Amino acid sequence: MNAKYTKLLETLTLNNGITLRNRVVMSPMTTWASNDDYTISDEEVKYYQKRVKGVGLVITGCTHVQPNGIGFTHEFAAYDDTFIPSLRKLAAAAKSGGAPAVLQIFHAGNKALPMLTPNGDVVSSSAVETEATAFAPSVTPRALSHDEILEVIHAFGETTRRAIEAGFDGVEIHGAHGFLLQNFFSPFFNRREDQWGGSLENRLRFPLAVIQEMKAVIQKHATKPFIFGYRISPDEPMEGGLRMKDTYTLIDRMIEEGVDYVHASLVDARSSKPVDSQDEKTYLELLVEHVNGRLPLLAAGSMVTPDDVAAALDKGLTLAAVGHGLIMNPDWVEKIENGKEAELETAIKISKVSELELPEKLWNAIQASGPWFKIED
Repeated sequence: MNAKYTKLLETLTLNNGITLRNRVVMSPMTTWASNDDYTISDEEVKYYQKRVKGVGLVITGCTHVQPNGIGFTHEFAAYDDTFIPSLRKLAAAAKSGGAPAVLQIFHAGNKALPMLTPNGDVVSSSAVETEATAFAPSVTPRALSHDEILEVIHAFGETTRRAIEAGFDGVEIHGAHGFLLQNFFSPFFNRREDQWGGSLENRLRFPLAVIQEMKAVIQKHATKPFIFGYRISPDEPMEGGLRMKDTYTLIDRMIEEGVDYVHASLVDARSSKPVDSQDEKTYLELLVEHVNGRLPLLAAGSMVTPDDVAAALDKGLTLAAVGHGLIMNPDWVEKIENGKEAELETAIKISKVSELELPEKLWNAIQASGPWFKIED
């Protein structure tokens, strides 16, 4: 093994006592691969089994906690106990390489897909129009009532219970990418005038209530240490949107609540800077500085090569999420361990696609993605 990758392969013991064998995390990635009834497909099982043998931690793609929380087509579901057998199938595949497996859970909020939500009823913190994305059309969502907010909080707890019953080793709240948790935390999207909006303290109320509900479920149902993470987008691009100072407060409150790690979703983990940046510091440098070792900091964002990961870890990152690298190289970690990093592919070779065990819809999305992936004959 090349000595410059030593840190990448170091173990890490979380505050709950669970030890990860290295600092490489399989990034949570949407695969558009569920069966039509939102259960786990055999294609998705093979996709995980192919990629989990070397990493230190596996985080699944996201699953919705309520029927109206679906954010992607063919996204596997977890909003009802009838999905527990499907979740068991995913947990077994994700854990098959020997690393702990974490189920990422969310509600898509104003980015839910109207054609897949019951009666096209898209909900959010407030009725603020959203911009269209590559995955969801522009909609004006309906503001959730107080009682409905309590139902969503309960749904996050119930999905956490299902994750425990299905055999997962943890859960991660997807509170990033403008989904429901961020809809409430954002001063741009949350225009409420009740206890769930307005001041920073009120905008924090919903994400903190979800955290507390999930913690209570974990304490009640988990019979062994159970990982609890939270994914964030540190800020938003629009005027009046979320900014880093509020995110620092959320992180502080997460730490007080006993979350095991914070996961920052970035465009480029090594170089991206805040929207209102006044200096040369990147998100990563600022987050490392603020967290100050109080809990593990995980980041995702354009870390494809081992040099990318090593550079981020050298800047103080605790754990690195690798997505594209594992799609192209299912044995990404093993090649580094064996000193064969020069063999890592930097593009998907069409002639070798069948060997990669990519679900058909994921492969279609990759081909349609333009610069997202480099594809070679």
